[in-house]
Amino acid sequence: FMETNSLEFPIVLKPDKGERGKGVQIIKDMDELKFNLSNLSESHILQEFIEGKEFGVFYYRYPGNKHGNIFSITKKHKLSVTGDGRQTLEQLILRDSRAVFMAQTHFNKHLDDLYSIPKQGEKVILTELGTHSRGSLFLDGSELISDNLIKKIDEISKNFKGGFYFGRYDLITDSEEKLTNGKGIKVIELNGVTSESTNIYDPKHSFIFAVRTLMRQWRIAFEIGAQNHKSDVSIPSFKHMISVIFSS
Repeated sequence: FMETNSLEFPIVLKPDKGERGKGVQIIKDMDELKFNLSNLSESHILQEFIEGKEFGVFYYRYPGNKHGNIFSITKKHKLSVTGDGRQTLEQLILRDSRAVFMAQTHFNKHLDDLYSIPKQGEKVILTELGTHSRGSLFLDGSELISDNLIKKIDEISKNFKGGFYFGRYDLITDSEEKLTNGKGIKVIELNGVTSESTNIYDPKHSFIFAVRTLMRQWRIAFEIGAQNHKSDVSIPSFKHMISVIFSS
């Protein structure tokens, strides 16, 4: 599979259905891959590991409209600490206001380097996953919304059978400039109707802002659903919905 798709290590192994980075692993070599594959109990995806800047782009398009809109953009900053040439990695983690909350997790991940002393200004990435639950900092990037980016996301969304109308793309590009120009974009994850507009987690935003944003988001989702229903799109039965909820 890796040869056919020109994939090399490191590689990402992730659940086909998941949330908040649960079960996502960065696999370094074939032995690690074989071990993890032998212990799987559900469908997983093997995915190219991509370095760059990560963004969450929340998109929606009303059925019948030629073009969609970008509801929000989130800039994701992976959790890191910066060395001062004196403190060990363990000390830096314990003294960081965000890292300390998941100190044991970081200790386990960086066990071999805990007592090393990072150089002055040396940046140590603590987690390779851009998830808020793992300590990544989410900042509102709404200023990056552009016509070129909307055009590109429209293009991607229309390639889905039946269309894609509502949800969040997690993307990686080399720079903010490339994102706004709709260039060099790689999709690492697509989250559907249950996704959030993650710009609400920007520390500058209030609880009221978050509530209002989610209310707007869900209003749009229901409006799109109602329009699709009028177009004779089949709706799952109540029994089916209950079975999906309790089987997930």
